[in-house]
Amino acid sequence: MDKRSGAGFCSKSTDGSGFFRMRVKLMSIPPQSSDRDEVDFEFLGNVDGQPITLQTNVFVNGHGNREQRMKLWFDPAADFYEYKILWNPHQLVIFVDDVPIRVLRNLTGRVPEYEFPAKRMGIWASLWNGSEWATDRGRIKIDWNRAPFTAGYQGFGVDACANTSPTPCHSRNWWWNAHRYRRLSARQRAAYENVKKTYMYYDYCADKDRFKNTTMPVECSHTSYLAY
Repeated sequence: MDKRSGAGFCSKSTDGSGFFRMRVKLMSIPPQSSDRDEVDFEFLGNVDGQPITLQTNVFVNGHGNREQRMKLWFDPAADFYEYKILWNPHQLVIFVDDVPIRVLRNLTGRVPEYEFPAKRMGIWASLWNGSEWATDRGRIKIDWNRAPFTAGYQGFGVDACANTSPTPCHSRNWWWNAHRYRRLSARQRAAYENVKKTYMYYDYCADKDRFKNTTMPVECSHTSYLAY
């Protein structure tokens, strides 16, 4: 990416569930429908010497505004780390390496108006200029004198229910739909609690001012939101 253009890549197929992983090395200096489903890893750059923020977001039926932000326990620009998504009919789990950093349980059918990703999604990766909002709420802009900015990708792997597959995406024949992947393990739950306590500094469900004049997302008010 430089001031004139950006770059990205996307998958040829779309998937209905699965386990997605990729090793990513960030730069050392820091067509979609309105009713889409989307799961985001977003790395928000920073000034030299300050940690990069990892923001995750989930869109369902075009409804987003589910941001969570954290400071990572490593420098994502120093080396490759693996970023993963486990998505099955029971839960959506976002991992950094083997550590779960976000969990969304599927409570559709049990909780009215509850939203959980169910539409097919493609895979996109790109660099883009988010300096209007991303770095210190837009107060710090990109120094284009240091362009071009590059990021490295390796170890790309997808085990998924592709749009060409005759097997239904909810089938137990897919390994990621097995019983062991319906909930976090005890070890994963402990790691997830540590991430939330130690590294997460913003959770949309805790932002009462944001939803002062509107309805809080249903997953925030339901007790099963935390029953991972």
